[in-house]
Amino acid sequence: MSSAKEDRAERFKTVLGTAMKTIALDPELAVTFGNEQPSLTGHKARLPQIGTHATPKDISVTRGLSDSFALRLANHRDDVHNRYLPQGKNARAVYEAVEQARVEAIGANAMPGVAQNLSAMLDDRYGRTVINRSSNRRDTPLEEAVGLILRERLTGAPPPAPAQPYVNLWRSWVEEKAGGNLDTLANALHDQQHFAKLSRDLIAALDMADELGDDPDAGEENEENESEEDAGERDETPEGQEQESEAQSSQDLQEAEGESEAAEMEAQSIDADEQPDDQDVDQDADGEEPFRPQLPFSNTASHDSYKVYTNSFDEIVGATDLCDEEELTRLRAYLDKQLSNLQGVVARLANRLQRRLMAQQNRSWDFDLEEGILDSSKLMRVVIDPMNPLSFKMEKDMKFRDTVVTLLIDNSGSMRGRPITVAATCADILARTLERCSVKVEILGFTTRAWKGGQSREKWLGAGKPANPGRLNDLRHITYKAADEPWRRARKNLGLMMREGLLKENIDGEALIWAHNRLLVRREQRRILMVISDGAPVDDSTLSVNSGNYLERHLRQVIGEIETRSPIELIAIGIGHDVTRYYRRAVTIVDAEELGGAMTEKLAELFNEKADFPAPQPQRRRAA
Repeated sequence: MSSAKEDRAERFKTVLGTAMKTIALDPELAVTFGNEQPSLTGHKARLPQIGTHATPKDISVTRGLSDSFALRLANHRDDVHNRYLPQGKNARAVYEAVEQARVEAIGANAMPGVAQNLSAMLDDRYGRTVINRSSNRRDTPLEEAVGLILRERLTGAPPPAPAQPYVNLWRSWVEEKAGGNLDTLANALHDQQHFAKLSRDLIAALDMADELGDDPDAGEENEENESEEDAGERDETPEGQEQESEAQSSQDLQEAEGESEAAEMEAQSIDADEQPDDQDVDQDADGEEPFRPQLPFSNTASHDSYKVYTNSFDEIVGATDLCDEEELTRLRAYLDKQLSNLQGVVARLANRLQRRLMAQQNRSWDFDLEEGILDSSKLMRVVIDPMNPLSFKMEKDMKFRDTVVTLLIDNSGSMRGRPITVAATCADILARTLERCSVKVEILGFTTRAWKGGQSREKWLGAGKPANPGRLNDLRHITYKAADEPWRRARKNLGLMMREGLLKENIDGEALIWAHNRLLVRREQRRILMVISDGAPVDDSTLSVNSGNYLERHLRQVIGEIETRSPIELIAIGIGHDVTRYYRRAVTIVDAEELGGAMTEKLAELFNEKADFPAPQPQRRRAA
């Protein structure tokens, strides 16, 4: 009976793979099944494992995922998509959501079976997602709501029941701002390029025009106009006059360049005389700075160049202050359910780390001493040769330095989904493991209170938009577990990371200072700060009124000071992001699944360093 079920499961996989290749119009598509996160990369698709005990719901969800991937391959071109991709993170999220709604709507409208499979997939996805129950739109994801509202316009299918509450929060605002744009998108369903242009209009209507960046079509239009004008002028100009005009234009160009350089030098000298001491002279009056490539650990500016417009709205809160006990219990149960398979893997890695630490703390022996406890293993030498002296041994203590570890976890919106779930689980298991080894652990998170600035930006707008305001958002630093708090009391707090509306922007430099200063006041002999992040610091409100590398430059300065002047040992782990550009001691992982292994290995390397232990004291040894 079991063999028959396995045969059916294998046949289902074969048929599903063939259907995917047919819909995707891609005979080279490689389809695999496993327990990893479903994904589509190039011509490789990974779907959930289908076993002998799969339920009809599991099969429908898998079919929905396969149809979604196949429709993406058949109706989506990366070159067109990337050409019109906005620059800002929030605008990019909306752009991605509406494009996914487009490719799925094409299949749903053409094939009723595909529509049913996609609905089952979406019901499962939003049923698993913890939906924020807040009545405030700021705490709910706009891009998800826009994608589902557009799907409803394109296919007539209502949003999944679990997603209805926060879609309804956004519906009136979205339709008021961009109802007409949503209607025009339906007319361009099968034309990706036209749809992408209209998507940018939709994003502008949703008050995110400043995140779009330059119009990708504007350059081509200007080039065409200029080429037509040049061609017309060449037709009307005789050959002799053309050569003369070229020589004259070359001379005029050299004179103009000389005048421009002289004017620029004069302007710089005037600015240097009039510029106040507390402002960065590299920036223009509107706060924009021309792009310059940043070298690793470059000291391009002092800390005075980084400013905070106001810290009146910043907050440092505990997890229990952000939601009630009942919700924390529910979120923790959701976290445990999501990563039941991963917990075993991370637990094995943590146990391996525990054995290493316990081995370093265990006692050892000094042998061949003149006094102490008789070494019975050496008595045979005395029996063979009575002239051999007795050998003694003595137990000695291995000094293990008192240690505290801080885990600083990026709580930005880009960590949403699998990365933040894996990070929370790894932090939870490592905290429990290190606590058994008498190593105290602190777990912290950093994000912002709002998207696009919050109350800080509103105060700045009310003040008339003064130039160069500096950091322009409300910080939120979260304490999930204090160093002196037992793991069993803080275990529930880590579930807060699963709260959908929690993850927003990330300002890494100030978060690093906050975590570092907490460690500085600790009494432990050894203090370790581990940063877990998936990208460079990003805050759209701050970067829109300052230079493009404003937050990144500050992060480099903070890291440089900690690594060169502080007793704190700093290490970093980047999830899909090269953090070795910033940190001297760092590792980059491609998949969030590798996080547990990377954390345990980096901690094991630190604890295995020779600097952990003092030089052994000389003992009175037996004379040869």
